[in-house]
Amino acid sequence: MMKKKVLIVEDEHHIAEGILINLKFSGYETAIAYDGEKAIELFETFKPDLVLLDLMIPKIDGLSVLKKIRSQDERLPVLILSAKGEPADKVKALKIGVDDYLAKPFDLDELLLRIDRLLTRSQWSKSNELTGIDTYKFDGGLIDFVQARATTPQGEVQLTEQEMKLLKLFTQNPDVPLPRAKLLEAGWGMTADTNTRTIDNFIVRMRKYFEEDPKNPVYFKSLRSIGYIFSPKKK
Repeated sequence: MMKKKVLIVEDEHHIAEGILINLKFSGYETAIAYDGEKAIELFETFKPDLVLLDLMIPKIDGLSVLKKIRSQDERLPVLILSAKGEPADKVKALKIGVDDYLAKPFDLDELLLRIDRLLTRSQWSKSNELTGIDTYKFDGGLIDFVQARATTPQGEVQLTEQEMKLLKLFTQNPDVPLPRAKLLEAGWGMTADTNTRTIDNFIVRMRKYFEEDPKNPVYFKSLRSIGYIFSPKKK
């Protein structure tokens, strides 16, 4: 089995080299970029399976590197490591398309577990693409997970990667209450204590796409103190 490749983007040499040693010990192939320019170069030449990305790096900042990655690859797992742990910083990264966010200082064992989880999820996602189960039809419309499109009462809509991840979770669990923490984990790899309205914003978009009356939803409904529930049929 080929080793998974991890690109470490970190300008603090002792942190980068400490991560590198532990990743190699865990069986990963690794490369380090100490600035944003090198990160983009290695993203294109090293072709990593996962990127560990610091936000505060020289030459080109981390969010700009993330935008560059997402312009070419919407599925590559990206885990941000940053001393900037404020909710606003996390929301910015989430909007661009980061998969997970770990604030410094971090626990190395937790980092390794998150890397393993993201790579496992990525592999699972790729495997799902080969099963032939590509579409999901319900009373509110048709979701095409291969083309990242949906046919809705409002017309055809192009879906983002995070929208597809969460729609897949909803459609795999019809009429099952889903806590916010589980939705955050499925869509962005965020832990339960993440303080963000990202899920609420997602639900607002889903209602605009699929509901005939978004203010009185029948498919994507709120559950007070729990989260949300998806009902594929009108009741």
